[in-house]
Amino acid sequence: MKIRWKMLILQLVISLGVAGLSALSTMNSMELYQSLNQPPLSPPGWLFGVVWTILFTLMGISAYLVSVSDSKDKTPALRIYGIQLAVNFFWSILFFCLQAYWFAFVWLILLWVLILAMIVSFAKVSFPAAMLQIPYLLWVTFAGYLSLAVALLN
Repeated sequence: MKIRWKMLILQLVISLGVAGLSALSTMNSMELYQSLNQPPLSPPGWLFGVVWTILFTLMGISAYLVSVSDSKDKTPALRIYGIQLAVNFFWSILFFCLQAYWFAFVWLILLWVLILAMIVSFAKVSFPAAMLQIPYLLWVTFAGYLSLAVALLN
């Protein structure tokens, strides 16, 4: 399979752009995170940036694999991808900027469902694209634990 570089770069710019905008909109969020009562297994604040950068890169690669496909199912799959990107972006604002921990937890459940729907829809188009999203689903599952615990403890 020949790599279509312009499309790959475009998909990476979209996914990492959302990540960058999210980071900009929640500047100093790690200071808030460190000040919260945290549950067991809470990772250090610096780890979030590393993990999210990897996950958004994997999202971009997955979106690329879907977008270059000839499958009739690629448009609905990319639509779900776009919706989950938007929901992901707004979670950070809800949690860090608005400190609406309970609402952010419910929002995260919505994100988890959308990620699962994205994986299923990507699998119809490109199995590798779907598998690249498993770490994202696992991380958001862990984030759900953290989010619920923060809501309970704070």
